[in-house]
Amino acid sequence: MMTSVDTELMRVLSDPLRLQIVTLLARETLCTTHLVEETGARQTNLSNHLRVLREVGVVETEPCGRFTYYRLRPDVIAQLAGQFADLAASARTATENKRACP
Repeated sequence: MMTSVDTELMRVLSDPLRLQIVTLLARETLCTTHLVEETGARQTNLSNHLRVLREVGVVETEPCGRFTYYRLRPDVIAQLAGQFADLAASARTATENKRACP
């Protein structure tokens, strides 16, 4: 059984600001203004990171008047966590597997 991890999602989440955004959104739905206040990032920089998170499906948007709220999609994070859990389970069962050197 070959276990794989979503490398594109890992790349996206490896950015410190994007990980901070995801952590904040895990606690509550926030608009861009809240995220600027919480992270100290510039609005344009934050908007670019939010676009990347939207493109990989980590966050979804909810328009509210002239503001856009962002919500974390826990199923995407759970799927990634499941991929790592599968990897760990595979490693546990493979402790006796050792390929002979030529």
